[in-house]
Amino acid sequence: MSAVKSLTKGSPAKLIFLFALPLMLGNVFQQFYTITDSLIISRSLGMNALSALGSADWYDYMIISVIQSAGQGFAILMAQQFGAGDEKSLQKTIAHSLILVTIITVLATVISVGSLDLVILLLQTPSEIAPMTKEYLFFKFSGLAMAMLLNYCSAVLRAFGNSRTPLFAMVMAAFVNIGLDLLFVPVLGFGIAGAAVATVIAQGCGGLVCLLTMLKLPCFHPKKEDFGRVEGLNIRLLSLCIPMMLQNMMISGGGMIIQSRVNLNSISFIAGYTATNKLYAALELAAVAYGFAMVTYIGQNAGARQFRRVRRGFWDAVWIALFTSVLIGVTIILLRYPLTQMFLNGEGQSVVEAGMYARRYLVILNLGLPVLYTLHIARCTLQGFGDTITPMLSGIAELAGRVATVFFGTAIFGTDAFFLAEIIAWIASDGVLLGKLFTTFKALPKEDAPSETVYE
Repeated sequence: MSAVKSLTKGSPAKLIFLFALPLMLGNVFQQFYTITDSLIISRSLGMNALSALGSADWYDYMIISVIQSAGQGFAILMAQQFGAGDEKSLQKTIAHSLILVTIITVLATVISVGSLDLVILLLQTPSEIAPMTKEYLFFKFSGLAMAMLLNYCSAVLRAFGNSRTPLFAMVMAAFVNIGLDLLFVPVLGFGIAGAAVATVIAQGCGGLVCLLTMLKLPCFHPKKEDFGRVEGLNIRLLSLCIPMMLQNMMISGGGMIIQSRVNLNSISFIAGYTATNKLYAALELAAVAYGFAMVTYIGQNAGARQFRRVRRGFWDAVWIALFTSVLIGVTIILLRYPLTQMFLNGEGQSVVEAGMYARRYLVILNLGLPVLYTLHIARCTLQGFGDTITPMLSGIAELAGRVATVFFGTAIFGTDAFFLAEIIAWIASDGVLLGKLFTTFKALPKEDAPSETVYE
C-alpha cells in the first residue's frame, strides 16, 4: 500500500473515518502507556508520587503542546500543497520547516528546564511532593528532542495521507515504554525519574520509525537549494504554528491556574483529580484522531479547491464524532469504579475520598463529551483552511470559562466547580469556533475546481 494518500476523491465519511481509525488506535496505545506510567508509579511509589505526577500536569501539557503545534502547524501548509499538487513549493516548505523545528526544540528545552523551580512555586505544589514533581519534569523536558522527532514526523506523514505509520510507531513506543517502566521503576529503583526516562526513550524509538518512513516518500526529497531563502515562507509557517502554540498555551495556562487552586486542597483531592485527569486524554482520544483527520482532509480538499467535499466532509465528521462521544461516555460511566480504582490502591479514608472525587469528576466530564468532540472537529476544520487565529481566540474563551468557573463557582458548587470548569470552557470555545465556521462556509465558492493531484 502507498505511503501517501489523496483524500480528494471518494466518500468523505469513509475517508475521514478510515484515516482517523489508525490515529485512534495509536492514541489508544499512547494513553495505554501514559496510564501505565501512572499505575506503575502509584503502585510502586505510593499516592504521593501519583500526586506529584499530576501536580504539574498542565505545565507538562503546555510544553508538549508547543512541540506538537510546530509539527501540526507546518503540516497544514504541506497538506494544502500536497492536495494542490504543488511539488516545488512543497519541497521548500519541508526544508524550511526542518530548520524551524530545530530552533523551536532548542528554545523549548532551555525554557522548560530553566523555569521548573518558578513553575512549581507558582503552582503552589505541596512541599511533600514538589521534589518528585521537579525530578520527573526535569528528565522529561531534557528529552524534548525525542518528542519533537515523533510529533513532527507523524504530522508530516498525516499531511501526506499516511496515518498507518504513526500507528505502528505509537504501538512500538507503548511497548518500549511499558517494558522500560517495569525495568526502571520497580526493578532498578530509579524512582519517578525512571518513568520520565522511559517515556523519552520510547518517543525516540517511535520517532525513528516515522523518520525512516518519511525519508522514503516520493514527496519528501528537499534539495540543498530548497533550504535557501524564500520570501515570506518562514513567516507563513510561523503564522500557522505560533497561533496554535498560543492557543494551547492559553488553554494550559488556564489549567495551571486551576491546578494551583487544586493544589491548595488535600492530597486525597489532588490524587482523585489526578486519577481522572490521567483518563482525560483517553476520553478525547477519538476526538483528537478525528481532528487530525480533518486537518488533512480539509487541507487537501481546500488546496484542490473541492469546496463541496469540504462542506460535506465537515458535517459527516460532526455526526461521526457525536455518535462516538455518546458511545464512549456511556461506556466510561458504566466502568467508572474499576477505572478509577486502578490508580488508587490501598486502604484508609484518604484512598476512599480520592476515589469518590475521581468518580464524580469522571461522570461530569463524560456528560460533556459531545461538546468536546464538536470542539475538535470545528477547530481542526478551521486549521485545515489555514485559519489558526480563530482557534487561538477560542483558546482565550476556553481559558476565561475555565478560570471564571473555578473562581466564582466554588461558592455555589463547592469542589464540583473544578470539574464543571472543563465543560464551561468547552462551551465557550465552541461558541467562537462555530461562529467563525458559519461565516467561513458562507464565503466559500459554490463551484469546485477540476480535481488534480500529483500523488495517489
